Amino acid sequence: MNDPYTVLGLKPDAAAADIQRAYRKLAKRWHPDVNAQNPKAEDRFKEITAANAFLSDPEKRGAFDRGEIDADGHPTYVAPPHYDTRGRADPRQGSGWDDSQFNDAFDSLFSRRPGGHPRAARPRRGADDQFTLETSFLDAVNGATQRLTLPNGRTLDVKIPPGTEEGQVLRLKGRGGEGLNGGEAGDALIAISIARHPLFVREGSTLRLVQQVGIKQAVLGGQVTTPTPSGPVQLRIPRHSDAGTELRLRGKGVPAHNGKPAGDLIVTLAIVIGPPDAAFEAFLEGWDSPHAEDELKQNSAT
Repeated sequence: MNDPYTVLGLKPDAAAADIQRAYRKLAKRWHPDVNAQNPKAEDRFKEITAANAFLSDPEKRGAFDRGEIDADGHPTYVAPPHYDTRGRADPRQGSGWDDSQFNDAFDSLFSRRPGGHPRAARPRRGADDQFTLETSFLDAVNGATQRLTLPNGRTLDVKIPPGTEEGQVLRLKGRGGEGLNGGEAGDALIAISIARHPLFVREGSTLRLVQQVGIKQAVLGGQVTTPTPSGPVQLRIPRHSDAGTELRLRGKGVPAHNGKPAGDLIVTLAIVIGPPDAAFEAFLEGWDSPHAEDELKQNSAT
């Protein structure tokens, strides 16, 4: 992977909130669903998601900033200089030592107790593995458990908590790479990608929805069935409602999570006339509203 800061267009001193903002902006731009004609979009989206998962892990980000690992999470290592018999640095390359030989010699030297008895190698923690999981809009809002199949055929059951946001990274303790010499396993870092919903739009804990109503319901009022994340409800349409009227269903947005109260669902009315019949046409031909022309002028001015 390329430098994760470069991928997200950030500087190394970027705050965690800056990382999330940059990721959401780029993920929205490069999501495969909105770039069906661009074959490179999926690779770009995966790169952006991987960079976000990398920088969202404080341990990995710290190790990368200190130069201890590269962008792929591999430890960095600078071979020590070689010296000749007089203690001078040997400028020649290929002096017969490679990294593995140096590590073997180092381990051999420091893995023996006084007296030459071998000592058990030090336990080493396994590497953290990074994955991307695409989930549905409602599963991210309500919470769910989803199975992720890994490239090696292994599966992970990922518990998606209610209120999960785009780009959020979930950590599965001990489900990453195996440890060495009895060391603990690494973690699995799951970056969440949320599919679009045909009806709902999310703004934090608030959800928005456009509800179509007929002209008779808008003028005389009535009730319509409106979908919510927890199931359909009956919504009361006030008399004399106009297009663009917003109605609030309290507590019907994103459920309460992480100490945050449940959000609201804001329903925006869209008036649909539908195919008019003869009686309706006759009524309009004989109808002369003294306010209709003024309202049209006012709407066009705004």
